[in-house]
Amino acid sequence: MFPIRDHNPSERTPYVTYALIALNVVIFAIYWPLFNDERALGTFFATWGMQPNEISAGTDLYTLVTSMFLHGGLMHLAGNMLFLWIFGDNLEDQMGHIGFLVFYLAAGVGADIGQLMANAQSAVPVVGASGAIAGLMGGYLLLFPRAKVDIIIIFIIFFKVFTVPAWAMLGVWFALQLFNGVNSLGGDAVGVAYWAHAGGFVIGLLLCLPLWHKRGGANYWQKTQGHPPHPEVDYGSRVPVVKRDK
Repeated sequence: MFPIRDHNPSERTPYVTYALIALNVVIFAIYWPLFNDERALGTFFATWGMQPNEISAGTDLYTLVTSMFLHGGLMHLAGNMLFLWIFGDNLEDQMGHIGFLVFYLAAGVGADIGQLMANAQSAVPVVGASGAIAGLMGGYLLLFPRAKVDIIIIFIIFFKVFTVPAWAMLGVWFALQLFNGVNSLGGDAVGVAYWAHAGGFVIGLLLCLPLWHKRGGANYWQKTQGHPPHPEVDYGSRVPVVKRDK
């Protein structure tokens, strides 16, 4: 299950969102050749990825930022950029370009700290924009809990697109991160940094509280009913008919 789009159009051009996507793609392309050399790739990630044991020792603090621009594979990159594309523009719309950039970086650092707290002595490098993007999802949930999100559910060879409220999709996603995070406690194997996801989500929600209060807090929810403060896009559900030649 993953989202493919929302029905929440932005009212300004999301330049920072575009720039972040471009930067992640360019950086990935630069070190793409290293995937042919496992040792070189491991050294690269050890240098620029966030290693909890190094951060705990007070060294390589720069990796709290550099790690969020690295990805462990093409699908890792594609998935993160899809989420950034869907949820980033709306928060940038609300926060402004500079405010959104600060929010994104802060959520990413907070996500790394969340993973650090779960296993401070791990020597496995943490890489990926997932934590920062989880922060976007936490902020999105606070501001637009009932915005419509189209998700695609794949079961073996069958798939179907459903439209669900943002709180349902994001709530299930967060619950899965917590569940998997608890199951991974104490482990030091290469895998998904669930606590970075969960931590980023919570940090993003908390960082968005001042903006939510500025918009009116609970009164903002009552005014919008949890929907975006502007008309939502109606993509329609009709399947186009293709006429056959006789």
